[in-house]
Amino acid sequence: MRIRNISAIILAGGLFLTSCQKKVLDLQSFSNPSDESAFATPDACQLSVYGVYDACQSGFYLGGAVRGYPFGAASVEQGDMRGEDMMNQAAFFQITYEATYNNASPNNGFMFQTIYSMVNKANLTIDGVKGAAGNGVISTAKALQYEAECRFLRAMGHHELVLNFSRPYADGNGSMPGIIYRDFAVKDAVTADSAKNVKRSAFTVAATYAKILADLDFAETNLPATSIVNNAGTAIKTFRPTKAAAIALKMRVKMHKGDWAGVLTEGNKLVPATAPFVSPIGGWTLNTAVDGAYGSATTNENIFSIKNDATDNPGVNGALPQMLGDPALGARGLVRVSPVIWSDPEWLCTDLRRSVLYRTSGTPVNAIYTVKYRDYLNSSDAAIQIRYAEVLLTLAEAEARTAAGTSVSARGVALLNAVRNRAVTDPLLQFTVASFADKNALVWAILKERRIEFLAEGKRWGDLHRLSMDPDFSPIAGGGIPSKVGSGGATAAMFNCAGATFTRSVPAIPYANFRFIWPIPIEETQQNANYDQNPGY
Repeated sequence: MRIRNISAIILAGGLFLTSCQKKVLDLQSFSNPSDESAFATPDACQLSVYGVYDACQSGFYLGGAVRGYPFGAASVEQGDMRGEDMMNQAAFFQITYEATYNNASPNNGFMFQTIYSMVNKANLTIDGVKGAAGNGVISTAKALQYEAECRFLRAMGHHELVLNFSRPYADGNGSMPGIIYRDFAVKDAVTADSAKNVKRSAFTVAATYAKILADLDFAETNLPATSIVNNAGTAIKTFRPTKAAAIALKMRVKMHKGDWAGVLTEGNKLVPATAPFVSPIGGWTLNTAVDGAYGSATTNENIFSIKNDATDNPGVNGALPQMLGDPALGARGLVRVSPVIWSDPEWLCTDLRRSVLYRTSGTPVNAIYTVKYRDYLNSSDAAIQIRYAEVLLTLAEAEARTAAGTSVSARGVALLNAVRNRAVTDPLLQFTVASFADKNALVWAILKERRIEFLAEGKRWGDLHRLSMDPDFSPIAGGGIPSKVGSGGATAAMFNCAGATFTRSVPAIPYANFRFIWPIPIEETQQNANYDQNPGY
């Protein structure tokens, strides 16, 4: 898949209107849904909705290339490269990895641009399906479902923006500058002018989060409990959101707010009080096998993923199996597992994930690659956004943090074990309440489990961002981005599951440093004086 035609791009408060032909959920092409003709039939309405998913999967890049921005691959790769547990091998992700970006750097710039482009397609589609329902083309119920899908994707996009371009909620209880929340369509000069008149100063982080949660509340109400069924009568599991996806994303958002009571409220909708943990909404649950959720899987663990296939993927310079896979298997191997996490002795040598989800290279070993993404020929691996494992670990953290006094939450331990014990099978190595001295020790174990379980899935940056202001669980003293192994600098001596000593030549970025967050791209600030730049850039 390649973008065949990109016409005039309008920059207005982060809005990029494009006309293009691509495909993601079916084999038909689509055009930008900017007029009533795009919503004249039920199939045309559905195709316009598919266009929003396509904008999530494969936005534009330099020269019209496709790199999987924002969610087809780029959110995973960028989320890992901002952290310390995956290692940059070559110049491809070096700017992100070493935090040397500026307001003209393409990796962060195109994340900003393609998210807002997707959001505008979502807003155009919301207007279109409402009009189609009013004209009797589709039912009101179908229009509400389509709007809910678009608002879910819109919320996910804005949350990615606020994580990368704003300070965390914990800094001033949401009082820091957020990002402009685009909830109307830009489709002509009049709406473009309206968009330019929206000031970033009107959106604190708290205001941005309120908008995100409002969209997700709407999505939860109007999405089906099980799979969405397309116009041909086929159930689309995993690749279109359901109620559980909206609830799970609310859990993530409320976790970033530090609203642990809110996390419990949402999580208890999806998780029974005791094991076995099977969601009463949608039947989501963990796979038995540690590798069951990967590849192009649509299992009961994969609550929401972005679809890739042989004819529509981020290409050799962006696809997950190419970027993260072993060159011996036909991949490029530009993103590898870092010794920082591989040699952490708290990740047990006997943990099955080490042998099942990763492969070593070299004699002696000097590189480790994930095999979570495996289709090196066709790049059809899905870009996983939400797994049931995330639901369980997020709820476990909420249970641990809200336990009375310093007590250890038994349910928090059970939820942690549900994820960990499918890989740690020796009963003598499994956790009990007695394994933890106090509630903080349990929270630390859950945070470490997140690093292990979601390694190579792009989740590390989100945790670094939200924890930097945490008085008990900041990743480094004073907050910030931890130091890292130098780009391409791993040696065999660094890899030892029982622990190893090595130099981290990429220095930490303190939280107070302006480089902790990304700059607003120059393309935006030059066109829109109301989108204030982040200090320091």
